[in-house]
Amino acid sequence: MRNVVFSLLVLDTFITSSSSIRKMCRLHRMTIFLTLLQLLLIPTYSVPFDEPHQDGKGIPKMKTLSTPSILRLDSRENGSEFWIKGGLDTLKKRLEVIERKGIAKNLILFLGDGMSIPTLAGARIYQGQREGKSGEESSLYFEKFPFTGLSKTYCVNSQVADSACSATAYLNGVKGNIETIGVTGAVANRDCEAMNEEQHHTSSIVSWAQAAGKATGLVTTTRVSHASPSGVYAHTASRYWEYDHPIAKLGKDPEKCWDITRQLVTNEPGKNLKVILGGGRGTFLPVTEKDPEYKNLTGWRTDKRNLIDYWIEDKKAHNLTAKFVWNRVELTKSEYDDSDYLLGLFEPGHMKYHMEADENTEPTLEEMTETAIKKLQKEDKGFFLFVEGGKIDLAHHFNFAEMAFDETIEFAKAIKKARELTDDGDTLIVVTADHAHTMSINGYPERGSDILTTLQPSDIDSLPYSTISYANGPGYKQNLTYPSMRYDLSHDVMNETHYQFPTLLPLEWETHGGDDVAVFANGPWAHLLVGNYEQNLIPLVMAYAARIGPSADIPFPKSSASLLNSNFYFTILTILFLFYFTFQHHCK
Repeated sequence: MRNVVFSLLVLDTFITSSSSIRKMCRLHRMTIFLTLLQLLLIPTYSVPFDEPHQDGKGIPKMKTLSTPSILRLDSRENGSEFWIKGGLDTLKKRLEVIERKGIAKNLILFLGDGMSIPTLAGARIYQGQREGKSGEESSLYFEKFPFTGLSKTYCVNSQVADSACSATAYLNGVKGNIETIGVTGAVANRDCEAMNEEQHHTSSIVSWAQAAGKATGLVTTTRVSHASPSGVYAHTASRYWEYDHPIAKLGKDPEKCWDITRQLVTNEPGKNLKVILGGGRGTFLPVTEKDPEYKNLTGWRTDKRNLIDYWIEDKKAHNLTAKFVWNRVELTKSEYDDSDYLLGLFEPGHMKYHMEADENTEPTLEEMTETAIKKLQKEDKGFFLFVEGGKIDLAHHFNFAEMAFDETIEFAKAIKKARELTDDGDTLIVVTADHAHTMSINGYPERGSDILTTLQPSDIDSLPYSTISYANGPGYKQNLTYPSMRYDLSHDVMNETHYQFPTLLPLEWETHGGDDVAVFANGPWAHLLVGNYEQNLIPLVMAYAARIGPSADIPFPKSSASLLNSNFYFTILTILFLFYFTFQHHCK
């Protein structure tokens, strides 16, 4: 402010001593008046711009400690200066983060299926230890996003969600019943008649995006007809009706209750998806046709429909070009062709776990995400892309903790790639999970202890217990030699890929957990996803950022920082007002 006053004193002296300036007073008076009026009328909406002193992508680069093992921890951690300095550095970087408020041209929703908060903690430790660090101080890529929140995952009729009703929530903005997809709570599980009533259908963010002229796509490591991706396009009373046979087996008519895959290739918005990548060839092919990769296998459909052929012919009938691929090599080549639509199905069922996949035939989630974005970016009006890391969930169901952690790390790589290919100023990226799992990290292991193999003795029976365990599932182990005693874990090879970690309760499949799940967001209006809220808020916020769907008519609010509270505007207005009245004084 002192600089402003000093400048005005100099200006006043200049004006007083300059006869040539005084002669132009009338012109200057009008010019300054119009300038002031224009400044006062400037809308206070925030315009996206790059934050200063950052990596150009909108999030500060975070320093990561490097401690290869518990025996080589940084000795500075024993003092207070290390932690205070680290905390202050983080605080300063957080102060540089701005709330972007421009329109999001592109929307990307990343869904880590079953990616509970303990899964995040375990995966980051596992990642750090694979890199030779202690592990606890590591971060998954998306954990550095500037805005985080928690969503509540329950269904209309279930305290603990499955991937079907939760998909309806985070993709359609509506909560439904467990095992149903794309329908309201008025539709009970397996109610064929109710599911066909349009009044019970929900509309997904993909429909909203397509109505706005945006390109859309989905990527998953599960079958593309599985519960989570089905939330993009399907309306069904059962998540298990992926093809016709399960419907007929229940005594229902598949011609009345259309299966999920048929809805994908036949109905809107599924048939309008520009990119579809994942597993699930079996649900597209009839039992009379062999799989293109596994010649001893056939398709799963009993209605004789080849929905891959149908998908291609439908595009040709509308003068559109379409390409089907079933292996990694073909997918890589597809990045460079001009086809309008791309369908990639890389396994008859779910895609393989990353740790077991053949890299010659099966692309990674990162590669599929990259291909999808490059395809969708060709559209002028932007795009919406749904990407699911679906094998996190499946690994947990088998108590395969190590594979769940590895799939989470692969999921993080895909998010990193997406961020590299897009601009923070016009792309909102949201990362979340649909539900939790029963895995926990427990005991008091020393810092840097191996997250998979560390055992600690019980103070009751002296037998060891593991850091990782599940509340239930197939990892339950009995002591067959001494039935009255607990199973002794000390001889187990716990870092073996298919090791099933111990559980309290034996079940064929481990269940989901009812915990809240984390939400990480970056880009325009990402700050709206902080706090704790219902899961169905997520697509409504994303739609608001892009000005589409039911959120499109809600106006952007004025900036929370008013002109009078803004240092920049206050300084400029002060100078111009005083400049104007100085001219007034000397131009009589």
